[in-house]
Amino acid sequence: MAVSRTRRQVRLSRALGIALTPKAVKYFEKRPYGPGEHGRARRRTESDYAVRLKEKQRLRAQYGIREAQMQRVFEEARREQALTGESLVELLEMRLDALVLRSGFARTIAQARQAVVHRHILVDGKLVDRPSFRVKPGQVIQVKPKSQAMTPFQVAAAGAHRDVLPNLPAYLDVELTKLRAELVRRPKRAEVPVTCEVQLVVEYYSR
Repeated sequence: MAVSRTRRQVRLSRALGIALTPKAVKYFEKRPYGPGEHGRARRRTESDYAVRLKEKQRLRAQYGIREAQMQRVFEEARREQALTGESLVELLEMRLDALVLRSGFARTIAQARQAVVHRHILVDGKLVDRPSFRVKPGQVIQVKPKSQAMTPFQVAAAGAHRDVLPNLPAYLDVELTKLRAELVRRPKRAEVPVTCEVQLVVEYYSR
């Protein structure tokens, strides 16, 4: 099961041209082309629609969310005063599972989501099991004290995931040994470690 999920993630990574997991990074180094027997030859010019669709899928895949969730956040971003594309990424980044990943408590977005769903994560001392929960600036995320003794979290607390994760962004204050993180302020798009041409995503949804 885990193997097939890993293969799926690698395949999706290659199709979207972006490494979604640490394992995909290694595959990319060996095979920097799309999946399938015609992957190497697939260099044809893509239509404007295809380019925008792919960019939207890339952003969605980096957060591991469903299309309906993405559309909801896009509509919310559109209502904000700032640039829609930037707001979209900033709102996605304040998801609980995304911040669990950024803080180094998990190695991949799938692991981060699992930690939340399996009731290992507290926000301001209260159990939250919804990965889409929007963390507000000033709120504290922590691995439940009882869960901290579990091997995956012990590994995380030792800093084992930092080698595959981007540098800690400035909007997070993390005490990794305590498996504790605070969202000190709203993320700014430029600081968020996702690969995306946000304007193309806006154009896709505005068509």
